[in-house]
Amino acid sequence: MWSTCIEPPAKLNIHTPTPCQTTTTTVHGGRIFCLRKLSVLPFGPKPIPRSKTQFRRHSHLSILFANSPVRYDASVWSEDNDDGLFRGGRQEIEYPKLKLTKRRVSNEEIEKQILAARLAEKLARKSSERFTYLVAAVMSSFGITSMAVFAVYYRFSWQMEGGEVPFSEMFGTFALSVGAAVGMEFWARWAHRALWHASLWHMHESHHKPREGPFELNDVFAITNAVPAIALLSYGFFHKGLLPGLCFGAGLGITVFGMAYMFVHDGLVHKRFPVGPIANVPYLRRVAAAHQLHHSDKFNGVPYGLFLGPKELEEVGGLDELEKEVNRRIKLSNSS
Repeated sequence: MWSTCIEPPAKLNIHTPTPCQTTTTTVHGGRIFCLRKLSVLPFGPKPIPRSKTQFRRHSHLSILFANSPVRYDASVWSEDNDDGLFRGGRQEIEYPKLKLTKRRVSNEEIEKQILAARLAEKLARKSSERFTYLVAAVMSSFGITSMAVFAVYYRFSWQMEGGEVPFSEMFGTFALSVGAAVGMEFWARWAHRALWHASLWHMHESHHKPREGPFELNDVFAITNAVPAIALLSYGFFHKGLLPGLCFGAGLGITVFGMAYMFVHDGLVHKRFPVGPIANVPYLRRVAAAHQLHHSDKFNGVPYGLFLGPKELEEVGGLDELEKEVNRRIKLSNSS
């Protein structure tokens, strides 16, 4: 701290140290002005402590800026009162901030560029994954459908070679195909609750996490359901009679349910591939919204089924949430 002292010439003794302890002396108009450095004022208010956060550091260009002004106190030695110093006033000087000569790139601009790059990469990856799964879904659906049509045609033409139409066997095949498709909904509901969310959670958990890649471990369950369907179709195709006809129909029903499940669950709900006009069917919209509530866990996992999911929500009083989810998905679809 520097202090300015004003002393009359008569009272200045060169041989005797004055209260000023001057370091610089100037004579002007009969008075002596001296400038001294004080660590602490002998009396009066205490000096103002400096701020601990006097400087801040710019994150990119490593330039220091003065964050608080530099202060000094001016004290005047009175001519009339030799023994006293009084606070003459306080002035604050703010040093101008350094001007940058280089173009400064802010944190927000860098973050925006990073987010844009990540978004573009994510969209490209999603597009590639959807295309891969779409090819797999179309090829499998086309292959299964063509094989099923060929098998049905060949089996019934083979049965009618003797001239008699096996109405009972044909009716049994048709009835079991419908019954197996409906029964698979209840089987899937039970397995989903009792197995997939219990002892097989280590596999099904991949379906409740963000997917990395076109496939997930949960897809194994589709293969396990295909095994009995293939076995029933094979037995019914290569044998004649009512029982083989029933087995053939059951295999067809499981196959039809699996294909419908893939298009509605994987395509419509989780958007693993585009489904076209299926997304505009009102009831399927409710099915998709109901399954989305299953992933939100608002009703302890209900619904566990798929095609009868709205009915399950009605039983637990979740129709209001279902309607909200339907409207949300409609708005999201219209905005995209």
